Amino acid sequence: MDRGWKMQKVIYKSSITVGSLLIRESQVIAKLLLENVNENSWNNAIVTNNLLQKRSPESAKIQAKLIKERLVLMKPDLWNLIYSGTSEVIVQALLAASIKHSPLLGDFMHKVIKPHWQVFKKRISNKDWQDYLKTCAQVDPHLKKWAHTTRSKLKQVIFRILVEARYVDNTRSLKLLPVSLTTDVRTYLENNSEKYVLQCMEITP
Repeated sequence: MDRGWKMQKVIYKSSITVGSLLIRESQVIAKLLLENVNENSWNNAIVTNNLLQKRSPESAKIQAKLIKERLVLMKPDLWNLIYSGTSEVIVQALLAASIKHSPLLGDFMHKVIKPHWQVFKKRISNKDWQDYLKTCAQVDPHLKKWAHTTRSKLKQVIFRILVEARYVDNTRSLKLLPVSLTTDVRTYLENNSEKYVLQCMEITP
């Protein structure tokens, strides 16, 4: 479903501030999901065995929760790509799950980055982000309540995701890079009618 600006029921969440693509950690979670572990085994893996290698059990649980929320929106076929795919496939599969989980990320790609490509504007800017949040607040007024620190953290995480996914060169230049979807990820998205995710990812010429 296309998330146009006139949709009044879109709720933008700030939970993405917990982490960017979290590639290694996501592979761990994908394996646990593929094994269909029970709650006790999940807790043992995340807390007791600290498979995510975090400094505290609380930090491990928070990141595991975010990753699980992303991945369970997709089917096991995508988990397999995340667990055993090539590095490029893994990153694009994680981006797809992150977009589905966070319209704030997806809409930024589709409504800001894609138009940049269409007019041959090869960089995004901090002003683009600020203008984007103002537009989002017209759709979802609760954004106006977000603290400045939350807004800054969201920009930091979303820009880092774009760098990790190779849509942006680095967080200083913010130069846009052309991206071609891998066959594996494209096939998954097409076969599972992930139209919104696909249109967010297919934004470069």
